[in-house]
Amino acid sequence: MNGVELFLLGRTLMKIGEEAMPTEGIGEHSTSIRTVLIVVSDIREHPDTSVGEVAARTGLPQSAVSAAVARLKTVGALETMTDPRDRRRSLIRESPQVSDRVSEVRAAPVDDAVAAALDTDDRQDIAETVALLEELARRLIPRTLNR
Repeated sequence: MNGVELFLLGRTLMKIGEEAMPTEGIGEHSTSIRTVLIVVSDIREHPDTSVGEVAARTGLPQSAVSAAVARLKTVGALETMTDPRDRRRSLIRESPQVSDRVSEVRAAPVDDAVAAALDTDDRQDIAETVALLEELARRLIPRTLNR
């Protein structure tokens, strides 16, 4: 495998992940699932951060970060507070309580999205692929989403 193949695999995995996310009942949003996940993962790695800092680290437009933060606050995944050192600024962190929506997203199986990507109904093939993905996640994701 070379860097290009690894990059393309990563993009494919992102698309499978987006396809696996439950979206029923969340309505229309100006931000994509991908943007929301980038923002929440950055905030998880850098708690008590600002929208501007998230935008600088991720390369996302500040307006997209603000929209993602608003969306994540609505479902109880994030909380904001006034910066004690600069009361004009808000700080963002992951909510200590896991909301119903966050629990739903974390519990959503990927099997159907993997089956669609593999273009198969073979449950054995799907299960083996999911097991391989779980092993890759265990090895490559420093902190799993199982918290």
